[in-house]
Amino acid sequence: FAIEQWQQCQLTTMFESKQIIPETWMREPVVVVDSEEKQCLELCELLEAEHFKTTSLYSLANLERAVSNKGCQIILIDLDTLPVNNRLFRDIKKKNSAVRLIGISNRPFHPELQEAMSKYIYVNLSKPIDGEELFYWLKSICENDSDSRDPPNS
Repeated sequence: FAIEQWQQCQLTTMFESKQIIPETWMREPVVVVDSEEKQCLELCELLEAEHFKTTSLYSLANLERAVSNKGCQIILIDLDTLPVNNRLFRDIKKKNSAVRLIGISNRPFHPELQEAMSKYIYVNLSKPIDGEELFYWLKSICENDSDSRDPPNS
């Protein structure tokens, strides 16, 4: 048991110093949905630099197909540039309950998305995206097992 704890401590230390990326992270595909192409591509580049497989979408048109893919586990979605509503997030979770939604916005709260923010959106990150904060939340998502991944109050 002590050896396992030491190995876990070593892994955590190496991860935090970015010497290695946990293998589980590399398996989590991330869909980035943002109507601003430049911002979307920059976010994908940031994720790919840390070995995430990404898909970029510039509208909600192909999101349904991405969500239907059972390999899709994480969606980063811009709440400011896309016509999103509570129903969209409810439908996404119905189609793929394992998917984790991360909002990206200039505002910390969207009153019109109160239901989505309390039940379906794992976290809402402020723009411009802080890579350290993003990877903290991705690590949290990837480390938790499927039963404990749901955001609070779901």
